[in-house]
Amino acid sequence: MQATITESPFGKLPDGREAHLYTLTNANGMIAKISNLGGVIVELHVPDRDGVLADVCHGYDNVDAYLGESQYFGALIGRYGNRIANGRFTLDGVSYQLDVNDGVNHLHGGADGFHRQLWEAETFETPKSAGLILTYLSIAGDQGYPGTAEVTVIYELRENNELRIAFHAVADKATPMNLTNHAYFNLAGKGDILGHELTITADAYTPVGPGLIPVGAPAPVAGTPFDFRTPHTIGARIDQKDDQLALGSGYDHNFVLNKSAEKAMEVAARVVEPVSGRVLEVLSQEPGIQFYSGNFLNDTISGKGRIYSYRSGFCLEPQHFPDSPNRPDFPSTVLRPGEEYATVMAYRFSVA
Repeated sequence: MQATITESPFGKLPDGREAHLYTLTNANGMIAKISNLGGVIVELHVPDRDGVLADVCHGYDNVDAYLGESQYFGALIGRYGNRIANGRFTLDGVSYQLDVNDGVNHLHGGADGFHRQLWEAETFETPKSAGLILTYLSIAGDQGYPGTAEVTVIYELRENNELRIAFHAVADKATPMNLTNHAYFNLAGKGDILGHELTITADAYTPVGPGLIPVGAPAPVAGTPFDFRTPHTIGARIDQKDDQLALGSGYDHNFVLNKSAEKAMEVAARVVEPVSGRVLEVLSQEPGIQFYSGNFLNDTISGKGRIYSYRSGFCLEPQHFPDSPNRPDFPSTVLRPGEEYATVMAYRFSVA
């Protein structure tokens, strides 16, 4: 059986444009359903140790929900994943004010960031994969960002049960660029995620202050609830008395990954769900990964016949560090004319 991709309607936007849903299937029967609205991963059906498929990704049934308070379920995030303090930064001597959509801060590219845009779509099949190429032109001033950026994102479902995501961008003026995907996972397909066993290959994380903006230098994870260098269940220490956990209402922090080399494509995090045996490895070229434990989900959020209750899903978002445009001590996120932004991440599934 060869990998295949099919297309179906996914609803209309308020302006009448039509969104589509693309169903990617590989030879093992794994299924990824992705829309060109926001590049959202709508469904992800993955086998357990007995070969039984379950949808392990939070999502919605239609366009309307993704245009509302979507929680960024499964979405492409840009131009900037994570937070920028007060929505302001200075670049080449010019100050810019971005859309403020998270208290006083800018989050995930703004209220009308890449997650709410209709992308141009093209499909492809190879002997060992099926894929979707999404393109979007982010014009100068989009959510306050300088310069016009041409962005391409390629989703590819491979025969080894890996969903690979490659990001590319060029811009005609210097601009911050920090792209990622915001999938929420529950490897059991139901219940909470507190019994999932998590490993993150990070000796340090970036402590935050109010608004979850990094403060100070990266801090060692050793001796803290943030030490996932060996496997721990997500719930083991999540309710400990800890100032950082209190600020995030749980985990909502950037981890500084141990890299063998800059841009090396390596496993950043590994999650095991003991009952089903499903394993997720997140591979990335990025210097950091945001771990979010679903602290703001609640019983009012539902889709695909499910209720997405408190801590029912987790996110592992490969990216550069939060607020990097205001932190010259952090790895730079500036994309300049003549340069190409390029980074690859992957969700790779197996069983234990």
